[in-house]
Amino acid sequence: MKNPAYCPDPWVYHRRLTREVKVGNVGVGGRNPIRVQSMLTCDTMDTETCIEQTLDLVQVGCEIVRITAPTVKDAKNLQLIKRGLLERGCDVPIVADIHFKPEAAFEAAQWVEKVRINPGNYADSKKFVVKEYSDQQYEEELERIRGRFTPLVKLCQERGISIRIGTNHGSLSDRIMNRYGDTPLGMVESALEFARIARDLGYHDFIFSMKASNPKVMICAYRLLVSRLYTEGVDWNYPLHLGVTEAGDGEDGRIKSAIGIGSLLADGLGDTIRVSLTEDSVHEIPVAQALVLRYNAVSAGNAGLSDVASGVSDDGEKSENDSQSRTYALPYDPFHFEKRETETIHLNGVDLGGEELIRVAISRANFEKIAHKVDKMGDFQPEIVVEDSGVVAVDPRDSAKIAEINGKPQPCLVTVLDHIGLPTITAFRLLTAQLQSRHSILLKDTLVPSSDAQKDFVQTLLESATNLGAMICDGIGDAILVQGEQAPGQSLRLAYNILQASGSRIFKTDYVACPSCGRTLFNLQTTTGRIKAATTHLKGVKIAIMGCIVNGPGEMADADFGYVGGAPGKVNLYVGKTAVKFNIPEAEAVDRLVDLIKEHGRWVEKPVEAAEVMA
Repeated sequence: MKNPAYCPDPWVYHRRLTREVKVGNVGVGGRNPIRVQSMLTCDTMDTETCIEQTLDLVQVGCEIVRITAPTVKDAKNLQLIKRGLLERGCDVPIVADIHFKPEAAFEAAQWVEKVRINPGNYADSKKFVVKEYSDQQYEEELERIRGRFTPLVKLCQERGISIRIGTNHGSLSDRIMNRYGDTPLGMVESALEFARIARDLGYHDFIFSMKASNPKVMICAYRLLVSRLYTEGVDWNYPLHLGVTEAGDGEDGRIKSAIGIGSLLADGLGDTIRVSLTEDSVHEIPVAQALVLRYNAVSAGNAGLSDVASGVSDDGEKSENDSQSRTYALPYDPFHFEKRETETIHLNGVDLGGEELIRVAISRANFEKIAHKVDKMGDFQPEIVVEDSGVVAVDPRDSAKIAEINGKPQPCLVTVLDHIGLPTITAFRLLTAQLQSRHSILLKDTLVPSSDAQKDFVQTLLESATNLGAMICDGIGDAILVQGEQAPGQSLRLAYNILQASGSRIFKTDYVACPSCGRTLFNLQTTTGRIKAATTHLKGVKIAIMGCIVNGPGEMADADFGYVGGAPGKVNLYVGKTAVKFNIPEAEAVDRLVDLIKEHGRWVEKPVEAAEVMA
């Protein structure tokens, strides 16, 4: 495969240089740092609470604040929120989040610095209608959209404010679904339809996003979008807003966010990010700041973003620009997930490679620390001891050594040497490009094993999830080793959670939980906690918890069951994308969800020991 133009350079870090789009007084794209933003969780009509939440976000470093405006009434109240903020000396840019109603968008655009519209439901209601569109019918639909979108574009043009064309995997229009399917290509085409309307009107102050709850889908969609923008021409250099929708809470939410957002940032993509956690929104900001820190530091240390000619190795040092890598074909398809094909290897009673699950490895030193309790570690047991595996460690720039491995008659387990001064992702891509596919690869989260027992675990978590997640989502790797965390139990838990969040190995209940906002019809944090308490022992069951219907049915496409706010105090329950129970009182809804899981034969009783631990 030839190296496609989906990022500035898949081998050496360069940030994609875009045009600058102003969001109030904050520049996004261009030579600006990667911006951090978040969203309010309260009712938009509660003016005082909106002001207080905004001030709290700004206090912790949020640079752009988004507020939902589901109705014209809510949109009008943005004027009071904006006025109240200015009276308190806060001029943070406000973004109105719009779904379904062009009238609300037009009203909001009179008061805020940016309007986010979702091409999948702007002037459309999702009906999941199966219909074949002729070319003429499709063009008629586009003309209808043009008529509804043009007034907003003209108003934003007059006021000098920006628009985010924000596609969500969970809410593509019926028109797009029936022509392109529920695919990254459909997401890209949906956004480009609106972008062409804006460009026809001479308007360029817009930002793209391609958000999904599945990191693999999200990564492919953004890459495909950028590839299309490169193809369209140099003046299609619009900034990108990155985010994983419905990431969840706690470690799981942070890991999933790092896999999706961090992978793209590592390839030089992204100009502003939002980490979507099912927690108070102030907790999103430190995570987002940690994700962008190293890339903003690299940019600030160079003459210009377009002049960044070196990657960032795991110890923070610049790595040499290795032109050797430019001669190799990219060892993965950036637009479609496909697991690298290898042959099965038998190692001390464990099979890996081939059709086997991605295995979890541990060092001999760490194994000895937990050997006395391995049988009590449940789902977090190590499967391979590195020193006993026969793994061959190489510098991927040593082509002679790799040729020697390729000449062996039997498949080997191969990894990258530590402390070689290359960024982890670059090193493993370079190894994969040269290694025959029959050989298995042991991935590492870092090539600089931690020697700091006091290192902040959240930072380790984000770095590990970014590096391992990026490679796993590219189909690379048959086993993983976390060596950025010294504590063996914690490193094993992190390894398994990264596999779960990347969709590569499901060993516990999988939750898709959206962050709260003004559209939410129940308390998401409390409800998520209650659902987890009742169902967290259901291995392999995927449950979606959605505050409203905007992304609910779509993002639940691969969920087994869904819990969705249907009206204030009422919940609808889904099996897949199909609503099967309606208007259940919130107080009964969790019990009814359990009943639904039982009806479909997916329920098992909680093990006694697990119940005792939780008690």
